[in-house]
Amino acid sequence: MRAAKAFTRRTLLKASVAAGAIAATGPWIVRDALSSSGQLNLLNWSDELPDPVIPDFVAKTGIKVNTTPFSQNEEQINKLQATGGEGFDLCAPTRDRAPQFQELELLAPFDTNKLKLDQLLPAMLQASTSVWTWDGGLYHLPHTWGSEAISWRTDLTKLDYKTLSYGSLWEEQYKGKVQGRPHSLLLGIGLWLDATGKLPSNRMLDAFKDEESMTRIYDQILKVAIEKKPWIKQFWDSADNTKSGLMENGVVIGMTWDGPALSLKKDGKPVSYMAPQEGAIAWLDGWAMTKEAKNIDQIYEWLNYVHSPAVSAKIADGSGYNPVSKGAGDLLSDVAKKNFLEAFPSDAVDKLWNRPPEPSWFAELRTQYAEKYKAA
Repeated sequence: MRAAKAFTRRTLLKASVAAGAIAATGPWIVRDALSSSGQLNLLNWSDELPDPVIPDFVAKTGIKVNTTPFSQNEEQINKLQATGGEGFDLCAPTRDRAPQFQELELLAPFDTNKLKLDQLLPAMLQASTSVWTWDGGLYHLPHTWGSEAISWRTDLTKLDYKTLSYGSLWEEQYKGKVQGRPHSLLLGIGLWLDATGKLPSNRMLDAFKDEESMTRIYDQILKVAIEKKPWIKQFWDSADNTKSGLMENGVVIGMTWDGPALSLKKDGKPVSYMAPQEGAIAWLDGWAMTKEAKNIDQIYEWLNYVHSPAVSAKIADGSGYNPVSKGAGDLLSDVAKKNFLEAFPSDAVDKLWNRPPEPSWFAELRTQYAEKYKAA
């Protein structure tokens, strides 16, 4: 996945006005047919549509937006399988889940003639088209990108980029004070063991080759993870309990998404977030249309709205994640720009670890290892 790496600090901060980008930030033109009727049903990440994104859309279009939030891709997939996609117009898969969603056969391709794709950063659009195009159709569009790395309480510990590692989580001083998602902590341990030469794995990419390779690598990772389990204060499963872990539950350090930690930092809380030397784990969330979608015109109104530079910037500012549209980086608040630079100092953007597309066998095995870790 080259998109996140291509979205460098220069992309974020340097003027990047492309053809049509300025015009897209102006007053929204609403078609009369949609100005006072219609609705849209979203299956969306719980923290990726901050106010005033939806209220502004409703005010501009008159379209009612119904949301069903979720906190993990597995939860999203379960909801879609349970309903066959019925009741949802758009869902929000992460880019690396393309093989699993293709097998589900619950999505419909977009009509690209109805989309303003020129509003998107080319690298972000390419990240979707490169793995979400099949049977001649495009099934995914970018929404926001982010990362998973190290967050911590700045009033309780001090960290430096030059020495920060996924291995830092397991220092003696943090015993009983660490949080993370089970499968992400396993990946972080793998990247740490690879970087130190204890378990060479081509930066964990060898685990994606086949089931035998994954089992060989993850058996060794799981052993280390279980040895370090006394360090775990909590396993988080949503943006909200990531925040509560840091602010209320005695967590000092953890492996978390950037959004929750940087939202706390933006609000003046003693929290920070930074990529370690092994590289922050980058991901791209997007939009996909279900086969059971009923509100087709409203879908395209929504997509062209959220891909406008001003709205892409609002999404990033409010969530703590990063924009996907041309010119949006210039519209971010000074605080958001500063937080990005501090999260990715020096060569951190060049070291991003981009999640590769995950085949179903990998997702199933990863879940099994995560469950063994939790149960240990």
